[in-house]
Amino acid sequence: MTITWRRVGEPDFPQLRQWLLQPHVARWWNHDTSPEAIARHFAPAVRGEEPSEDFLVALDGAPVALVQRCRLADYPQYLGELASQTEIPDQAITLDYLIGDPRLTGQGLGTRIIEAIITATWTDHPDAQSIVIPVHRANRASWRMLEKAGLHRCAEASLEPDNPADDRLHFIYRTDRPTH
Repeated sequence: MTITWRRVGEPDFPQLRQWLLQPHVARWWNHDTSPEAIARHFAPAVRGEEPSEDFLVALDGAPVALVQRCRLADYPQYLGELASQTEIPDQAITLDYLIGDPRLTGQGLGTRIIEAIITATWTDHPDAQSIVIPVHRANRASWRMLEKAGLHRCAEASLEPDNPADDRLHFIYRTDRPTH
């Protein structure tokens, strides 16, 4: 099975909407899923007006996931919130991700996708020294996947949750650029 990815385009918005409507995704992403809201959220990155890199991930050519990658420094308020609670290296990258089809969860696909994106990040962003990913403490599947992908929990932080029903406690995961 081959994992590939490409930048999200406007024709992908219906697929993203379908995924964001899935209960296992909606629980953690908590987005307005109207077509207009999807366009408002994703179109700026598609047009290059937002520094985030949004990737549609495919397994053997079939879309299965979304990965968002960005430099924390491009979002100073969020960086400040994180840096006030844990060390954030210069040029740190963060990722957000989802697997759209619930039938594909729990099978190691997320781990494989994150491992591949991390490997590509070291090439795509040669000045990035670390990848730092906050995960809500209740999202056990997500933080276990990060651990399986080789990230380590480096801190706990009080951060604004994506879902207002959640408390503020997040686990911070990190991996550093390999030195070999």
